[in-house]
Amino acid sequence: MARYNGPKARVNRRLSMMVYESAGAVRALERRETPPGMHPRGRRSSNYGTALTEKQKIKHFYGLGERQLRRYFAEAVRGIGNTGQTLLIMCERRLDNVIRRAGFTKTRPQARQGVVHGHFRVNGVKVTKPSYLLRAGDVVEVRGRENLKNVYRGVIANNSPQGLDWISFDSENLRATVLSLPTPNDISLPVDANTVVEFLSR
Repeated sequence: MARYNGPKARVNRRLSMMVYESAGAVRALERRETPPGMHPRGRRSSNYGTALTEKQKIKHFYGLGERQLRRYFAEAVRGIGNTGQTLLIMCERRLDNVIRRAGFTKTRPQARQGVVHGHFRVNGVKVTKPSYLLRAGDVVEVRGRENLKNVYRGVIANNSPQGLDWISFDSENLRATVLSLPTPNDISLPVDANTVVEFLSR
């Protein structure tokens, strides 16, 4: 599974957006919005460079590796409708992303770590794969251990949950229910998906 352990602040600056939400990475982007390196303002980006940047946004934002992204893309191509939107909707359905968007955690890496450590159950069954794709009607909840519940209650208390049409979040019982599949309007990453589709189709 993919996991980026490098400097997150540099990624935020290079992609010119808040891909990583940790406090240090956010402060770095606020202080210096220019890309890292010498003479960042004088650089021109080619069409290839622009498409590569858009692809990197998806990989870093959702925590995907190259092979995993291409596997999602191959599945999106076989589906019906806009390939780019289908690809992003699949990413939104990932368990770690739903946990982050519901409000259990502050960042996606934090959600990913919680899943890998077995903190969450889906429909009553412990799931340790962050890439697990949720479906309408699935229920995600923190396992019954009191120490885990106290940890996530503390996070929720300092992190007001987002109001989402497709996820219902019960902060009292630490439970999130997927009401429906996300739509293109529910995609949380501002990215040019069609450019990424053209890039991956080469």
